[in-house]
Amino acid sequence: MVYTNTMAAGAYRGYGATQGIFALESAVNELAERLGMDPVGLRDKNMVREGMRMPAYYDEMANACALDRCMEHCRRMFRWEEKYPVRDMGNGKVRTAGVAMAMQGSGISGVDVGSATVRLNEDGGYQLLIGAADMGTGCDTILAQMVAECMECDVEDVAVFGADTDASPYDSGSYASSTTYITGKAVEKACADLKKRICAIAAGMLECGTEEVVFEKGRVRRVDTQQAVSLADIAYRTQAGSMQTAEASATHSSPVSPPPYMVGMVEIELDRLTGQVTILDYMAVVDCGIPINPALARIQAEGGIVQGIGHTLMEDVHYDHRGCPIESSFLQYKIPTRLDMGRLRVEFEHSYEPTGPFGAKSIGEIVINTPAPAIAHAIYRATGVWHRQLPITPEQIALSQNTEEE
Repeated sequence: MVYTNTMAAGAYRGYGATQGIFALESAVNELAERLGMDPVGLRDKNMVREGMRMPAYYDEMANACALDRCMEHCRRMFRWEEKYPVRDMGNGKVRTAGVAMAMQGSGISGVDVGSATVRLNEDGGYQLLIGAADMGTGCDTILAQMVAECMECDVEDVAVFGADTDASPYDSGSYASSTTYITGKAVEKACADLKKRICAIAAGMLECGTEEVVFEKGRVRRVDTQQAVSLADIAYRTQAGSMQTAEASATHSSPVSPPPYMVGMVEIELDRLTGQVTILDYMAVVDCGIPINPALARIQAEGGIVQGIGHTLMEDVHYDHRGCPIESSFLQYKIPTRLDMGRLRVEFEHSYEPTGPFGAKSIGEIVINTPAPAIAHAIYRATGVWHRQLPITPEQIALSQNTEEE
């Protein structure tokens, strides 16, 4: 083991898949150029579709796949046929477009584990205990929404206690796009068990069998007599003279990892004199199953796309002769800001994943995967040069053009 500050690489959103998709999608775009085909048409002929078995993806079945609809939606909204041709804007600047599509995963099949505990409070609200850490993805909100949906209450009635290794139920971690899909299913299971426990306690209070009561918003009702007890009364009963608890825990792991899908199209303006690339328009359409929280899903997608643009065009690390990073602050290490982004649009095509909570798949990592190959494709269209390493800086573009001319 060697301690070093000059590490070759580190964990980064979507790591592994991001590099692989950059290589694969660039190869597809190059193939389309050699064949003289529209790259969208080439993908239409070869993409995976719902109901197909995927031999290269652990032989899993594509039970929920809207990739074909994502491509058509993106093509139409982006106006691909209009923006794809290379257009000379004068003064050495050209505009053109590039495309890429991607798939990722929803957790690591047979490895990732999620757990949740749901407890009825004295006031009729709920506590949700999870071991998954919210890293800015909004999982606390999403998992609370699941409890609210299952238990027929408002999100405000659910108090979330996040990851604390001293008290939280076991969770293998918030990584590999697993939290909504894996931990969400554990929440769904725990809520189903808690409903049964609450109905059993209420049946005892109403002096009837559990099959004679129904769970309703804020109460449990006896069907034949219409008598009812509130959740607050049920919670109080469990704390005095009762051997039953209004609490349930569940653990979930999945033998499959249903992939989300995404299509991205980008329009750039490239200055052939300086090599400067300006992002004019980025259109993305994502299939993440049923979005649990569409606003958070959109923010995830927008953030991932801007991250992808950053490592494609700007972000790089160099070391001096002493091993110290030259880009030691944001003055030198450039990341895209809102001023560097043109128009950014994200839309969704829904599919229903039967193994996910409420039909959901993941979205956390896939959204970073299409910018690199799409931008590299657009740069090739503008310059005639394929770039196979990232970042693609203005210096590299200008140098490659000079080399090509020579």
